[in-house]
Amino acid sequence: MMNDYMEMGNHSGAVTEFLILGFSEFPELQLPLFTLFLFLYLMAVLGNLLVICVVCADRHLHTPMYFFLANLSALDICSFTAVVPKLLAVLTRSNKISFRECILQMYLCLACICTEYNLLTAMAYDRYVAICNPLRYAIIMNKRVCALLAAVSWVTGLIEALPHTIATSQFSFCDSNVINHIFCDISALLELSCSDTSVFSTINFVEVWFTGFIPFLLILTSYIFIISNVLKIRSSEGKSKAFSTCSSHLTVIILAYGTITGVYFQPRSGDSVKSNKLVTTLYIAVLPLLNPLIYSLRSKELNVALKKALSKKST
Repeated sequence: MMNDYMEMGNHSGAVTEFLILGFSEFPELQLPLFTLFLFLYLMAVLGNLLVICVVCADRHLHTPMYFFLANLSALDICSFTAVVPKLLAVLTRSNKISFRECILQMYLCLACICTEYNLLTAMAYDRYVAICNPLRYAIIMNKRVCALLAAVSWVTGLIEALPHTIATSQFSFCDSNVINHIFCDISALLELSCSDTSVFSTINFVEVWFTGFIPFLLILTSYIFIISNVLKIRSSEGKSKAFSTCSSHLTVIILAYGTITGVYFQPRSGDSVKSNKLVTTLYIAVLPLLNPLIYSLRSKELNVALKKALSKKST
């Protein structure tokens, strides 16, 4: 089946559309995969919408921590919607995507990744202030500061994705239009281009490190101060309470950075395409579902609010 797609993809002239292979190497799994991704999509959207609605409705959750969590849930819905609906179409053999739609999808995915790093950094700063400077927490993390941090996170993420997108949109694609991936990933498009992408590949690698490493460095610095302050607490109950406020955030950070590192920083080989698809699927289709579960299970306040909301709906 893949050979048939490759023959269809080879043509002369400028490319006006692409063919996304998805999981075409497993033809017998197309229907089960469609069912699985549809279920994950619906559950992730409903779960994140529920978190947003509960945070907005419950006054006890009108705190910086849950404000940023609501933003993260909104981002998860955006990143999921940018990829999964088209992937569902690919699994039903409707695998064509126009050049503009492909570039737009690539931009949205990159913007969501950059924005997620920024939001996680803002959440780390919030935890730093809460634990290291609790007496001035309400003054420092006021509504204006929280809104500004969230706005900067979103706007910066949208801007950071522009250079990659603009540069990629100028490349020529004249040998093949077959994308052996589950969506229009920037690395897959670079491999298809017949332009000289060597300089851009280097710049792209450096910029990915730049946009990912700086937030990671800020998060790491925040947690160094957090851990050092927590260790000064004498009571074990106080230490446990302090660490519990950071456990959900740390879990999400490890999952986000772990999977994205597996996607973009693994060595290229014959088997890397399949493994790249699997890791990308984990990042794109599974993490948006895990994030609300992680916070609801580890946060007593959110857990109680969710139970109240669900009980009201059932009555």
